[in-house]
Amino acid sequence: MTVNSAVNGAPGGYPPGGAAARRARDLLEQERRTRVAQLAVLEHQRGPEPDEGAHARRDTLQDALQEIDAALTRLADGTYGRCEDCGGTVPEGRLEIIPYARRCVGCQQRRR
Repeated sequence: MTVNSAVNGAPGGYPPGGAAARRARDLLEQERRTRVAQLAVLEHQRGPEPDEGAHARRDTLQDALQEIDAALTRLADGTYGRCEDCGGTVPEGRLEIIPYARRCVGCQQRRR
């Protein structure tokens, strides 16, 4: 059974307190630290008149931080690893690449 496979009675594949949940939390927290550091660098480099690219990058980083925080909430409530659209399992490989992913690949592609 893989880390992300369904667990009897649990809505997500990462039951709170389990080893998989701890690894996911570590990954999410590392992602959060990285984005906060990137945002700090961007804010430090900003001149008196930030360009539109800097605004867009800041917005992207802030959006990512919100997604990471939402993923940490899903992890705490036991729904991390479940697609918000179809209820299926978000593949483990997808969560390793995008640990805050809300949807499986198929549902994400349909939203584009």
